[in-house]
Amino acid sequence: MSDTEILVKVQNLTKHFPVTRGLVLERQVGLVRAVDGISFEIQRGETLGLVGESGCGKTTAGRTLLGLYPATSGDVFIDGQDMNHARGAELMSIRRKAQIIFQDPYASLNPRWTVNSIIAEPLRVHRLLANEKERTARVKELLQLVGLSPSHLNRFPHEFSGGQRQRIGVARALASDPLFVVCDEPISALDVSIQAQVVNLLEDLQDRFGLTYLFIAHDLSMVRHICDRVAVMYLGVIVEMADRDELYENPLHPYSQALLSAVPIPDPRKDRARKRTVLKGEIPSPLNPPAGCRFHPRCPIATERCSSEVPEWRDAGNGQGAAHWLACHNA
Repeated sequence: MSDTEILVKVQNLTKHFPVTRGLVLERQVGLVRAVDGISFEIQRGETLGLVGESGCGKTTAGRTLLGLYPATSGDVFIDGQDMNHARGAELMSIRRKAQIIFQDPYASLNPRWTVNSIIAEPLRVHRLLANEKERTARVKELLQLVGLSPSHLNRFPHEFSGGQRQRIGVARALASDPLFVVCDEPISALDVSIQAQVVNLLEDLQDRFGLTYLFIAHDLSMVRHICDRVAVMYLGVIVEMADRDELYENPLHPYSQALLSAVPIPDPRKDRARKRTVLKGEIPSPLNPPAGCRFHPRCPIATERCSSEVPEWRDAGNGQGAAHWLACHNA
């Protein structure tokens, strides 16, 4: 794809958190390798799903990509601008283009602020409108856009349900007219009856404004519904990435196969007949990830090579369709 089609480009992004010991004279005793060299691109108007077990680094990757966590190394380009090395006005310009919807609608809204103050904050920070009257009018438009009443303007977060709070979070993310939105498990804290409403809202907003999403989730059935491509993450690295239908119908990496085999099927007969991949053991600590392929201690097809040699990131497709990227010696 050409550079004009690519909105987000991530190259070898790494985020390590130091582990220290001592109260007065702190010394570093280790590193949590939360994100350890991931690369991907997202086209304009596309939704890329990022999936994996809890603790694999999905949320850290999304926040580091936006600069909420300073990257240890690597490069992030959003609309052609370098996020990791931008400063001052250029950094503010990038932040206006890239926003986030947080996972927890209860913790992500300031309980002391009214809805008007919460949604208008990006307008004030980026100086998008001239005065308070114009900002209030814009907040009312955004509330209607996400399915809330403008009469809720002066209420506080505790007066809303979880689904309504998440809609306020969506409105806040849209306030600066962004091009790119990181959706960090935006439905995992909501009731099942509300999840579909929020996902449909995100799809409608994408169609209306041409938004580009990084959709972080562990609900694989919802990812298949909303995403165009899917990247599978394990212990800080991406192990497989392909078009949605290709990944779900032909998963090549043993970890992807295990994740998909755990997704419930509504038909009991099909559910009983399908092959299940049950992983042994627990996910290793990112403080001391395994050598070679990080998945090899739990992999049902691991060989001696897997424990010593890092697998190459390669295109395992048949050359006739879209690329199917994979990091596995034996698949």
